[in-house]
Amino acid sequence: METYTKIYQTPNGPVEGIQTRWPGFSILMVTGTKGFLACPAIDIEACQRYGAAAALVESTPQNPIGTLDRFPNRKITQVNEKARALGICEGMEALDAFALIA
Repeated sequence: METYTKIYQTPNGPVEGIQTRWPGFSILMVTGTKGFLACPAIDIEACQRYGAAAALVESTPQNPIGTLDRFPNRKITQVNEKARALGICEGMEALDAFALIA
């Protein structure tokens, strides 16, 4: 297992990307003080029940996010109500949502 981090600067402050990689599989997320964006391995409705704003970004086995460098170029595919209240919506570029979770 390997873990990588990356800081992204937004107009509202920094957010941090985190990738944990195992052979053939990774979990990626970008976290801010107001919520986070993640790969589809995360249950965003469970996060809602804990009061966390969370959204998923596009990733499939055929077209995985793969790296933190590719994360900003993905689109949001699912949003829980807490994230929607921040202004995050389906179809939005992940990079645009970074500022909303900062």
